[in-house]
Amino acid sequence: MPITRRTLLQTAALAPLAGALAQSRKIPIGLELFSVRKSLQEDLMGTVRKVAALGYEDVEFFSPYYNWTPEQAKDVRKLMDDVGIKCLSTHNSFANYKPENIQKAIDYNKILGSGILVIASTGRASTLDDWKKITDTLAEGHGRLRAAGLRGGYHNHQAEFTPVEGKRPIEVIAAGTPKDFVMQFDVGTCVEMGSDPVAWINQNPGRIRSLHLKDWDKEKGYRVLYGEGAVPWKSVLAAAEKTGGVEFMLIEQEGSEFSEMETAQRCLATYRKGVYK
Repeated sequence: MPITRRTLLQTAALAPLAGALAQSRKIPIGLELFSVRKSLQEDLMGTVRKVAALGYEDVEFFSPYYNWTPEQAKDVRKLMDDVGIKCLSTHNSFANYKPENIQKAIDYNKILGSGILVIASTGRASTLDDWKKITDTLAEGHGRLRAAGLRGGYHNHQAEFTPVEGKRPIEVIAAGTPKDFVMQFDVGTCVEMGSDPVAWINQNPGRIRSLHLKDWDKEKGYRVLYGEGAVPWKSVLAAAEKTGGVEFMLIEQEGSEFSEMETAQRCLATYRKGVYK
């Protein structure tokens, strides 16, 4: 079939979208289920089905998963297999890394198919010494997870990018944990605290295996759709792929003018189109 000028123009017009879709196929895009927490609380199984139907490839369960029964965990895994969605990581309380708790967390993550147990919060820490003790616990927990064929991880909030005694706690955590310990990067909180997200990724090559794609706006805070805030997403995602060693992305939302599920749908559409600065 001869190639006409019209065909060439049509192909060129579709190229950006094709590139965005290629990226989404290469790096799985998931949803941190805290984004749909009300729905999840009301109907766990139905919510997972709906998230899969939206086109998400991955879900990240947060701390309540630890209180399931083993049977519930197996039922959730079966559902995920049935609807074609994965759980690549979980969000955990700091207590889950304690010696008396970590085996249960390991067992549940193996049932779900998750390979990374991310600590979502550490509680109070006011000095650098506090952060160093937290880091020691993270490194010890990671060692136990590694022995079980899993990995540990840490999810930053605003506090980790707020200097304490002249040093950002996130730097203490990165320096005091093994290179295969995952620094799950919550981009929005970094930007809110005035840190450069691209610089942070470049300073930690191969450590940024997972990102939380949460946007932030000076006026609206976190009640802004992904791609509509102050985060320079194109630069962030390029750095994550080139330098950070990203394995999967997770959209996270703390609220918007739309329902939880519509917010999740709109954010995914923006990610797949790549229409952001």
